[in-house]
Amino acid sequence: DGEGERPVSLVSTLSSGSSADSQSLFGSTAALPSSITTPLPSEEHIDLELSPTQGTNGQLTYVDRVVMEIIETERMYVTDLSSIVEDYLAHIIDLRNLPIGHEQVMALFGNIEDIYEFNSELLQCLDMCENDPVAIAHCFVNKSEYFEIYTKYCNNYPNSVATLTECMRNKTLAKFFRDRQAALKRSLPLGSYLLKPVQRILKYHLLLQEIAKHYDPDEEGYGVIKEAIDTMTGVAWYINDMKRKHEHAVRVQEIQSLLINWKGADLTTCGELVLEGTFPVLRAKNTRTLFLFEKMLLITKKRGEHYVYKIHISILCYNYFLMWDSHPCLQAKSVEEKRLWAHHIKRLILENHNTILPQKVNVVLPHISFPATSEDPERRMKAECFQSDSFHLGVRNGRRRSGIFMSAVYPVHHTEKITVQ
Repeated sequence: DGEGERPVSLVSTLSSGSSADSQSLFGSTAALPSSITTPLPSEEHIDLELSPTQGTNGQLTYVDRVVMEIIETERMYVTDLSSIVEDYLAHIIDLRNLPIGHEQVMALFGNIEDIYEFNSELLQCLDMCENDPVAIAHCFVNKSEYFEIYTKYCNNYPNSVATLTECMRNKTLAKFFRDRQAALKRSLPLGSYLLKPVQRILKYHLLLQEIAKHYDPDEEGYGVIKEAIDTMTGVAWYINDMKRKHEHAVRVQEIQSLLINWKGADLTTCGELVLEGTFPVLRAKNTRTLFLFEKMLLITKKRGEHYVYKIHISILCYNYFLMWDSHPCLQAKSVEEKRLWAHHIKRLILENHNTILPQKVNVVLPHISFPATSEDPERRMKAECFQSDSFHLGVRNGRRRSGIFMSAVYPVHHTEKITVQ
Protein backbone atom coordinates (compact mmCIF):
# COMPACT_ATOMS: atom_id res chain seq x y z
CA ASP A 1 0.00 0.00 0.00
CA GLY A 2 1.51 3.33 -1.07
CA GLU A 3 -0.02 5.11 1.89
CA GLY A 4 2.32 3.33 4.24
CA GLU A 5 5.26 5.08 2.57
CA ARG A 6 4.01 8.57 3.34
CA PRO A 7 6.06 10.61 5.83
CA VAL A 8 4.96 10.97 9.41
CA SER A 9 3.67 14.51 9.82
CA LEU A 10 0.71 16.22 11.37
CA VAL A 11 1.34 19.43 9.46
CA SER A 12 -0.94 19.62 6.45
CA THR A 13 -0.60 21.86 3.46
CA LEU A 14 -4.14 22.85 4.36
CA SER A 15 -2.92 24.47 7.55
CA SER A 16 -0.95 27.06 5.70
CA GLY A 17 -1.03 28.79 2.38
CA SER A 18 1.05 31.08 0.27
CA SER A 19 0.66 34.80 0.64
CA ALA A 20 -0.02 34.99 -3.06
CA ASP A 21 -2.99 32.65 -2.76
CA SER A 22 -4.47 34.64 0.06
CA GLN A 23 -3.87 37.96 -1.64
CA SER A 24 -5.88 36.72 -4.60
CA LEU A 25 -8.72 35.74 -2.28
CA PHE A 26 -8.75 38.70 0.07
CA GLY A 27 -6.52 41.38 -1.38
CA SER A 28 -8.11 44.64 -2.43
CA THR A 29 -8.12 45.47 -6.12
CA ALA A 30 -8.65 48.70 -7.98
CA ALA A 31 -10.92 47.11 -10.56
CA LEU A 32 -13.27 44.17 -10.61
CA PRO A 33 -12.49 41.11 -12.73
CA SER A 34 -14.82 39.87 -15.42
CA SER A 35 -16.01 37.09 -13.17
CA ILE A 36 -17.27 38.33 -9.84
CA THR A 37 -17.38 35.04 -7.97
CA THR A 38 -14.41 34.14 -5.82
CA PRO A 39 -13.84 30.38 -6.11
CA LEU A 40 -13.55 28.19 -3.08
CA PRO A 41 -10.48 25.99 -2.68
CA SER A 42 -10.93 22.76 -4.58
CA GLU A 43 -10.67 19.23 -3.28
CA GLU A 44 -7.90 18.75 -5.82
CA HIS A 45 -5.67 21.06 -3.78
CA ILE A 46 -5.57 18.63 -0.85
CA ASP A 47 -2.21 17.05 -0.11
CA LEU A 48 -2.29 15.74 3.43
CA GLU A 49 0.92 14.40 4.91
CA LEU A 50 -0.33 12.10 7.62
CA SER A 51 1.00 9.36 9.86
CA PRO A 52 1.27 6.00 8.02
CA THR A 53 -1.37 3.34 8.56
CA GLN A 54 -0.42 0.94 11.32
CA GLY A 55 -2.28 -2.25 10.48
CA THR A 56 -5.80 -3.37 11.32
CA ASN A 57 -6.06 -4.45 14.96
CA GLY A 58 -7.40 -1.26 16.50
CA GLN A 59 -4.61 0.82 15.00
CA LEU A 60 -4.72 4.01 12.93
CA THR A 61 -6.74 4.18 9.73
CA TYR A 62 -6.77 7.02 7.21
CA VAL A 63 -9.87 8.50 8.88
CA ASP A 64 -8.06 8.36 12.24
CA ARG A 65 -5.17 10.29 10.76
CA VAL A 66 -7.44 12.95 9.25
CA VAL A 67 -9.15 13.37 12.63
CA MET A 68 -5.75 13.78 14.27
CA GLU A 69 -4.87 16.29 11.57
CA ILE A 70 -7.96 18.37 12.33
CA ILE A 71 -7.31 18.40 16.08
CA GLU A 72 -3.56 19.00 15.99
CA THR A 73 -3.65 21.71 13.33
CA GLU A 74 -6.43 23.38 15.32
CA ARG A 75 -4.18 23.27 18.38
CA MET A 76 -1.34 24.91 16.45
CA TYR A 77 -3.76 27.46 15.01
CA VAL A 78 -5.05 28.43 18.47
CA THR A 79 -1.43 28.78 19.61
CA ASP A 80 -0.83 31.18 16.72
CA LEU A 81 -3.96 33.14 17.63
CA SER A 82 -2.75 33.33 21.22
CA SER A 83 0.55 34.77 20.01
CA ILE A 84 -1.23 37.46 17.98
CA VAL A 85 -3.47 38.49 20.89
CA GLU A 86 -1.07 38.18 23.81
CA ASP A 87 2.37 38.73 22.29
CA TYR A 88 1.48 41.48 19.82
CA LEU A 89 -1.90 43.13 20.49
CA ALA A 90 -1.65 43.22 24.29
CA HIS A 91 1.98 44.32 24.12
CA ILE A 92 1.15 47.21 21.77
CA ILE A 93 -1.64 48.35 24.10
CA ASP A 94 0.73 48.24 27.09
CA LEU A 95 3.39 50.31 25.30
CA ARG A 96 1.60 53.64 25.20
CA ASN A 97 4.57 55.46 23.66
CA LEU A 98 4.35 53.70 20.28
CA PRO A 99 3.35 56.00 17.38
CA ILE A 100 0.20 54.03 16.54
CA GLY A 101 -3.35 55.17 17.23
CA HIS A 102 -6.37 53.23 18.45
CA GLU A 103 -7.98 53.22 14.99
CA GLN A 104 -4.81 51.80 13.45
CA VAL A 105 -4.70 49.05 16.07
CA MET A 106 -8.34 48.17 15.36
CA ALA A 107 -7.69 48.11 11.61
CA LEU A 108 -4.55 46.00 12.07
CA PHE A 109 -6.03 43.29 14.28
CA GLY A 110 -9.75 43.45 13.52
CA ASN A 111 -11.80 41.13 15.74
CA ILE A 112 -8.92 38.70 16.31
CA GLU A 113 -9.75 38.49 20.03
CA ASP A 114 -13.23 37.14 19.24
CA ILE A 115 -11.74 34.55 16.91
CA TYR A 116 -9.18 33.51 19.52
CA GLU A 117 -11.91 33.05 22.14
CA PHE A 118 -14.16 31.07 19.79
CA ASN A 119 -11.47 28.77 18.43
CA SER A 120 -10.19 28.07 21.93
CA GLU A 121 -13.68 26.78 22.73
CA LEU A 122 -13.79 24.83 19.46
CA LEU A 123 -10.47 23.18 20.34
CA GLN A 124 -11.84 22.13 23.73
CA CYS A 125 -14.83 20.58 21.97
CA LEU A 126 -12.56 18.71 19.54
CA ASP A 127 -10.33 17.45 22.35
CA MET A 128 -13.37 15.93 24.07
CA CYS A 129 -14.26 13.89 20.97
CA GLU A 130 -11.66 11.18 21.67
CA ASN A 131 -10.76 11.07 17.97
CA ASP A 132 -14.30 10.04 17.00
CA PRO A 133 -14.98 11.41 13.48
CA VAL A 134 -18.74 11.62 14.07
CA ALA A 135 -18.23 13.56 17.31
CA ILE A 136 -15.82 15.84 15.44
CA ALA A 137 -18.52 16.47 12.83
CA HIS A 138 -21.03 17.26 15.59
CA CYS A 139 -18.68 19.97 16.92
CA PHE A 140 -18.78 21.83 13.61
CA VAL A 141 -22.53 21.44 13.18
CA ASN A 142 -23.31 22.63 16.71
CA LYS A 143 -21.02 25.66 16.48
CA SER A 144 -21.78 26.61 12.88
CA GLU A 145 -23.48 29.94 13.66
CA TYR A 146 -20.43 31.21 15.56
CA PHE A 147 -18.19 30.96 12.50
CA GLU A 148 -19.86 34.13 11.21
CA ILE A 149 -17.31 36.16 13.19
CA TYR A 150 -14.85 35.28 10.43
CA THR A 151 -16.85 37.39 7.99
CA LYS A 152 -15.90 40.56 9.83
CA TYR A 153 -12.25 39.53 10.02
CA CYS A 154 -12.01 38.58 6.35
CA ASN A 155 -13.74 41.78 5.24
CA ASN A 156 -11.24 43.77 7.30
CA TYR A 157 -8.21 41.81 6.12
CA PRO A 158 -7.33 44.17 3.21
CA ASN A 159 -7.40 47.04 5.74
CA SER A 160 -5.15 45.01 8.00
CA VAL A 161 -2.61 44.51 5.23
CA ALA A 162 -2.72 48.19 4.28
CA THR A 163 -2.32 49.27 7.92
CA LEU A 164 0.63 46.95 8.49
CA THR A 165 2.28 48.25 5.32
CA GLU A 166 1.77 51.80 6.56
CA CYS A 167 3.22 50.90 9.97
CA MET A 168 6.31 49.37 8.40
CA ARG A 169 7.05 52.71 6.72
CA ASN A 170 7.44 54.20 10.18
CA LYS A 171 10.99 53.48 11.40
CA THR A 172 9.96 53.23 15.05
CA LEU A 173 7.11 50.81 14.38
CA ALA A 174 9.13 48.79 11.88
CA LYS A 175 11.88 48.35 14.49
CA PHE A 176 9.30 47.39 17.11
CA PHE A 177 7.81 44.63 14.95
CA ARG A 178 11.25 43.29 13.99
CA ASP A 179 12.46 43.31 17.59
CA ARG A 180 9.24 41.70 18.78
CA GLN A 181 9.56 38.91 16.23
CA ALA A 182 13.16 38.28 17.29
CA ALA A 183 12.29 38.32 21.01
CA LEU A 184 9.51 35.78 20.46
CA LYS A 185 11.85 33.68 18.30
CA ARG A 186 9.26 33.54 15.56
CA SER A 187 10.31 32.58 12.06
CA LEU A 188 7.30 34.35 10.54
CA PRO A 189 6.47 38.07 10.72
CA LEU A 190 3.20 39.41 12.12
CA GLY A 191 1.68 39.68 8.65
CA SER A 192 1.90 35.91 8.19
CA TYR A 193 0.09 35.32 11.47
CA LEU A 194 -2.67 37.79 10.59
CA LEU A 195 -3.23 35.79 7.42
CA LYS A 196 -3.89 32.50 9.22
CA PRO A 197 -7.60 33.05 10.09
CA VAL A 198 -8.30 33.79 6.42
CA GLN A 199 -6.63 30.54 5.44
CA ARG A 200 -8.07 28.40 8.20
CA ILE A 201 -11.76 29.19 7.74
CA LEU A 202 -11.61 28.06 4.09
CA LYS A 203 -10.02 24.71 4.97
CA TYR A 204 -12.40 23.09 7.45
CA HIS A 205 -14.79 21.74 4.83
CA LEU A 206 -11.87 20.26 2.88
CA LEU A 207 -10.61 18.37 5.90
CA LEU A 208 -14.10 17.07 6.62
CA GLN A 209 -14.40 15.96 3.01
CA GLU A 210 -11.32 13.81 3.52
CA ILE A 211 -13.13 11.99 6.32
CA ALA A 212 -16.22 11.42 4.18
CA LYS A 213 -14.22 10.08 1.24
CA HIS A 214 -12.83 7.28 3.43
CA TYR A 215 -15.88 6.68 5.63
CA ASP A 216 -18.40 3.93 4.89
CA PRO A 217 -21.63 5.62 3.73
CA ASP A 218 -23.63 2.80 5.31
CA GLU A 219 -22.00 3.25 8.69
CA GLU A 220 -23.88 5.07 11.44
CA GLY A 221 -22.90 8.72 11.68
CA TYR A 222 -22.13 9.24 7.98
CA GLY A 223 -25.10 11.61 7.71
CA VAL A 224 -23.69 13.79 10.47
CA ILE A 225 -20.35 13.98 8.66
CA LYS A 226 -22.09 15.05 5.45
CA GLU A 227 -24.07 17.63 7.40
CA ALA A 228 -20.83 19.02 8.82
CA ILE A 229 -19.37 19.24 5.30
CA ASP A 230 -22.46 21.06 4.03
CA THR A 231 -22.38 23.36 7.05
CA MET A 232 -18.73 24.35 6.69
CA THR A 233 -18.95 24.60 2.90
CA GLY A 234 -21.85 26.98 3.43
CA VAL A 235 -19.76 28.97 5.91
CA ALA A 236 -16.93 29.24 3.38
CA TRP A 237 -19.28 30.29 0.58
CA TYR A 238 -21.02 32.82 2.83
CA ILE A 239 -17.74 34.41 3.86
CA ASN A 240 -16.58 34.56 0.25
CA ASP A 241 -19.88 36.14 -0.77
CA MET A 242 -19.78 38.71 2.03
CA LYS A 243 -16.19 39.51 1.14
CA ARG A 244 -17.17 39.95 -2.51
CA LYS A 245 -20.07 42.25 -1.62
CA HIS A 246 -17.81 44.27 0.64
CA GLU A 247 -15.23 44.70 -2.13
CA HIS A 248 -17.94 45.74 -4.57
CA ALA A 249 -19.40 48.26 -2.13
CA VAL A 250 -15.96 49.83 -1.75
CA ARG A 251 -15.54 49.89 -5.54
CA VAL A 252 -18.96 51.55 -6.05
CA GLN A 253 -18.03 54.26 -3.57
CA GLU A 254 -14.80 54.78 -5.48
CA ILE A 255 -16.63 55.06 -8.81
CA GLN A 256 -19.09 57.54 -7.27
CA SER A 257 -16.23 59.74 -6.08
CA LEU A 258 -14.64 59.75 -9.55
CA LEU A 259 -17.85 60.33 -11.54
CA ILE A 260 -18.28 63.74 -13.21
CA ASN A 261 -21.59 65.29 -14.38
CA TRP A 262 -23.73 62.55 -12.84
CA LYS A 263 -27.01 64.06 -11.61
CA GLY A 264 -28.77 60.84 -10.72
CA ALA A 265 -29.22 59.05 -7.42
CA ASP A 266 -26.37 57.67 -5.38
CA LEU A 267 -24.87 54.67 -7.17
CA THR A 268 -25.33 52.56 -4.07
CA THR A 269 -29.08 52.59 -4.84
CA CYS A 270 -28.49 50.91 -8.21
CA GLY A 271 -27.78 47.48 -6.76
CA GLU A 272 -24.54 45.54 -6.85
CA LEU A 273 -21.88 46.25 -9.44
CA VAL A 274 -21.96 43.24 -11.76
CA LEU A 275 -19.42 44.09 -14.46
CA GLU A 276 -17.19 46.93 -15.56
CA GLY A 277 -15.05 47.32 -18.64
CA THR A 278 -13.61 49.74 -21.19
CA PHE A 279 -14.42 49.31 -24.88
CA PRO A 280 -13.07 51.11 -27.96
CA VAL A 281 -15.57 52.79 -30.27
CA LEU A 282 -15.36 51.30 -33.74
CA ARG A 283 -14.17 53.70 -36.45
CA ALA A 284 -13.27 56.26 -33.80
CA LYS A 285 -10.43 56.94 -31.40
CA ASN A 286 -12.71 57.15 -28.39
CA THR A 287 -13.38 54.59 -25.70
CA ARG A 288 -16.27 54.15 -23.33
CA THR A 289 -16.13 52.70 -19.83
CA LEU A 290 -19.26 50.77 -18.90
CA PHE A 291 -20.49 49.90 -15.42
CA LEU A 292 -23.28 47.34 -15.27
CA PHE A 293 -25.26 47.51 -12.04
CA GLU A 294 -28.22 45.33 -11.10
CA LYS A 295 -30.61 48.16 -11.99
CA MET A 296 -28.70 50.27 -14.50
CA LEU A 297 -26.07 50.31 -17.24
CA LEU A 298 -23.86 53.38 -16.78
CA ILE A 299 -21.82 54.60 -19.76
CA THR A 300 -18.91 56.97 -19.18
CA LYS A 301 -15.82 58.37 -20.83
CA LYS A 302 -12.52 58.04 -18.99
CA ARG A 303 -10.74 61.36 -18.40
CA GLY A 304 -7.56 60.89 -16.41
CA GLU A 305 -8.53 59.26 -13.14
CA HIS A 306 -12.16 60.36 -13.51
CA TYR A 307 -15.21 59.09 -15.40
CA VAL A 308 -17.32 61.60 -17.31
CA TYR A 309 -20.98 60.61 -17.39
CA LYS A 310 -22.39 60.11 -20.89
CA ILE A 311 -25.64 58.20 -20.54
CA HIS A 312 -27.34 55.48 -18.57
CA ILE A 313 -29.92 52.81 -19.35
CA SER A 314 -32.31 51.74 -16.63
CA ILE A 315 -33.02 48.04 -16.42
CA LEU A 316 -36.26 48.88 -14.60
CA CYS A 317 -37.91 50.57 -17.61
CA TYR A 318 -40.86 48.88 -19.22
CA ASN A 319 -40.30 48.64 -22.99
CA TYR A 320 -38.02 46.05 -24.60
CA PHE A 321 -36.61 45.54 -28.04
CA LEU A 322 -33.77 43.91 -29.93
CA MET A 323 -31.23 45.92 -31.92
CA TRP A 324 -29.56 44.25 -34.88
CA ASP A 325 -28.44 47.28 -36.88
CA SER A 326 -24.79 47.56 -37.89
CA HIS A 327 -24.25 51.09 -36.60
CA PRO A 328 -21.05 52.42 -35.00
CA CYS A 329 -20.51 50.30 -31.95
CA LEU A 330 -18.31 49.36 -29.05
CA GLN A 331 -16.00 46.44 -29.61
CA ALA A 332 -15.27 43.83 -26.98
CA LYS A 333 -11.80 42.33 -26.67
CA SER A 334 -13.12 38.85 -27.38
CA VAL A 335 -16.24 36.86 -28.13
CA GLU A 336 -16.16 35.60 -24.56
CA GLU A 337 -16.24 39.14 -23.16
CA LYS A 338 -19.11 40.11 -25.44
CA ARG A 339 -21.07 37.03 -24.46
CA LEU A 340 -20.42 37.68 -20.78
CA TRP A 341 -21.91 41.16 -21.00
CA ALA A 342 -24.87 40.05 -23.11
CA HIS A 343 -25.55 37.19 -20.71
CA HIS A 344 -25.60 39.40 -17.61
CA ILE A 345 -27.72 42.11 -19.26
CA LYS A 346 -30.34 39.55 -20.26
CA ARG A 347 -30.17 37.90 -16.84
CA LEU A 348 -30.73 41.18 -15.03
CA ILE A 349 -33.71 42.05 -17.21
CA LEU A 350 -35.32 38.71 -16.47
CA GLU A 351 -34.60 38.95 -12.75
CA ASN A 352 -35.89 42.51 -12.46
CA HIS A 353 -39.08 41.68 -14.38
CA ASN A 354 -39.82 38.20 -13.16
CA THR A 355 -43.53 38.90 -12.83
CA ILE A 356 -44.17 41.84 -15.20
CA LEU A 357 -42.02 40.92 -18.20
CA PRO A 358 -44.23 40.57 -21.30
CA GLN A 359 -44.67 36.94 -22.27
CA LYS A 360 -43.36 37.36 -25.81
CA VAL A 361 -40.12 38.87 -24.47
CA ASN A 362 -39.88 36.22 -21.79
CA VAL A 363 -40.04 33.58 -24.51
CA VAL A 364 -37.60 35.19 -26.92
CA LEU A 365 -34.79 36.01 -24.51
CA PRO A 366 -33.86 32.50 -23.39
CA HIS A 367 -33.61 31.39 -27.01
CA ILE A 368 -30.98 33.92 -28.02
CA SER A 369 -27.81 31.90 -28.30
CA PHE A 370 -24.19 32.15 -29.43
CA PRO A 371 -23.83 31.64 -32.28
CA ALA A 372 -27.29 31.77 -33.84
CA THR A 373 -28.37 28.35 -35.03
CA SER A 374 -31.85 29.15 -36.30
CA GLU A 375 -32.42 28.82 -40.04
CA ASP A 376 -35.30 31.27 -39.89
CA PRO A 377 -34.02 34.44 -41.67
CA GLU A 378 -35.78 36.85 -39.36
CA ARG A 379 -34.58 35.16 -36.17
CA ARG A 380 -31.09 34.78 -37.66
CA MET A 381 -30.99 38.50 -38.46
CA LYS A 382 -32.06 39.33 -34.90
CA ALA A 383 -29.33 37.10 -33.54
CA GLU A 384 -26.57 38.49 -35.74
CA CYS A 385 -25.96 41.27 -33.27
CA PHE A 386 -24.67 38.65 -30.86
CA GLN A 387 -22.28 37.08 -33.39
CA SER A 388 -19.88 40.01 -33.60
CA ASP A 389 -17.51 41.26 -30.92
CA SER A 390 -19.52 44.43 -30.62
CA PHE A 391 -21.96 46.21 -28.37
CA HIS A 392 -24.42 48.71 -29.84
CA LEU A 393 -26.34 51.41 -28.05
CA GLY A 394 -29.60 51.90 -29.88
CA VAL A 395 -32.35 54.49 -30.25
CA ARG A 396 -36.04 53.84 -29.64
CA ASN A 397 -38.23 55.83 -32.09
CA GLY A 398 -37.18 58.98 -33.90
CA ARG A 399 -34.36 59.57 -36.34
CA ARG A 400 -31.11 57.76 -35.58
CA ARG A 401 -28.03 59.89 -35.19
CA SER A 402 -24.35 59.02 -35.24
CA GLY A 403 -23.58 57.33 -31.98
CA ILE A 404 -22.95 54.06 -30.25
CA PHE A 405 -25.39 51.18 -30.45
CA MET A 406 -25.47 48.18 -28.14
CA SER A 407 -26.53 44.83 -29.57
CA ALA A 408 -28.08 43.43 -26.44
CA VAL A 409 -31.59 43.27 -25.10
CA TYR A 410 -32.36 46.16 -22.78
CA PRO A 411 -35.34 48.32 -21.79
CA VAL A 412 -35.95 52.01 -22.48
CA HIS A 413 -38.91 54.35 -22.17
CA HIS A 414 -40.88 54.55 -25.37
CA THR A 415 -39.94 58.22 -25.87
CA GLU A 416 -36.32 57.91 -24.81
CA LYS A 417 -33.49 58.41 -27.29
CA ILE A 418 -30.18 56.83 -26.42
CA THR A 419 -27.28 58.35 -28.31
CA VAL A 420 -23.71 58.77 -27.18
CA GLN A 421 -21.70 61.34 -29.07
